[in-house]
Amino acid sequence: MNELSVNRPYLRGLHWFAVSTAVATFLLLGAGGLVTSHEAGMSVPDWPNSYGYNMFLFPPSKWIGGIFYEHTHRLWASGVGMMTTILALWLWLRDPRQWMKWLGVSAFLLVVVQGVLGGLRVVWDNARLGIVHGVAGQTYFVLMCAIALFTSGFWRKMSEQKKLNVPALLRRLVLATTVLIFIQLILGATMRGQHAGLSISDFPLAHGKLWPDTSPGAIARYNAERMEITAVNPITSFQVILQMAHRLVALAILIGVVLCASQAKRLLGWGDALTKFAFFWLALIVGQIGLGAATIWTNKAADVATAHLMVGALSLMAGALWCLIAFARSARLPAAQTESFGAFGTFAANK
Repeated sequence: MNELSVNRPYLRGLHWFAVSTAVATFLLLGAGGLVTSHEAGMSVPDWPNSYGYNMFLFPPSKWIGGIFYEHTHRLWASGVGMMTTILALWLWLRDPRQWMKWLGVSAFLLVVVQGVLGGLRVVWDNARLGIVHGVAGQTYFVLMCAIALFTSGFWRKMSEQKKLNVPALLRRLVLATTVLIFIQLILGATMRGQHAGLSISDFPLAHGKLWPDTSPGAIARYNAERMEITAVNPITSFQVILQMAHRLVALAILIGVVLCASQAKRLLGWGDALTKFAFFWLALIVGQIGLGAATIWTNKAADVATAHLMVGALSLMAGALWCLIAFARSARLPAAQTESFGAFGTFAANK
């Protein structure tokens, strides 16, 4: 059966449950961000219990300070795990597409791995596992959003649209920019996992320069001048360079998304849903950069830093879904019609 066939029944309940699971996952990312921003990752030192209690029986009267953020994160994660299990079973029993059945199984396995990673990060007190845990969480969120898309009426009816083709170079540009956002999220997770606070305390300059001095004497001076009260580790030259790389990649992403949006407008027109989505994507990136600057200007305030993480997740999701829709639309046309017309050449050949 063709995956875009309008003869395939639209399972409304399944779709909206998938959407609910994706939204719950997004909120879980925010809860995890608050744990890191409040340095609460080890506030509950045991797992799967909480201070010897069954996780679900831990008295609310003890949810104080960092314990509140860590314990509620665990409870919310358990809820998302249960929703994912239900979703996987629902897909296996009701969705006729074989690949969707296995996508549900993959989601179930990933959420199990994600839960174990979170637990081992506590048991082993290993900050590096926290970085892997954060990146896996972003990947899982994108997978949940993809399942919500694949179960939607929009995906089912896509074959009814006219002028389906998306030029190959535009698709590749969006894909490359999305990969760059994923790399950026890895850089961000690594910086957060260092638990050293802000390695560069000013923006748009960096320690007063376009490129900061990373000599041993300069690093010693930066540490002496720091005003953060939550940092538990001194910064290093590696961390300063890492944050500069984060800034440079952010600039590359902005340029990439601007190109994607402008070329989508030129090649697909304002009326195309992908063009509108590309400009929504651009708005997310601009907001993300603003939140990144605000994170520095507010001395890494927990709510601002967490918002920065969450908008980053939405930016990755937007690029991934854009790619899925564009490649699926173009796959519906004969190969000759999906060829590139030069460097972002005219779209008139498909009209």
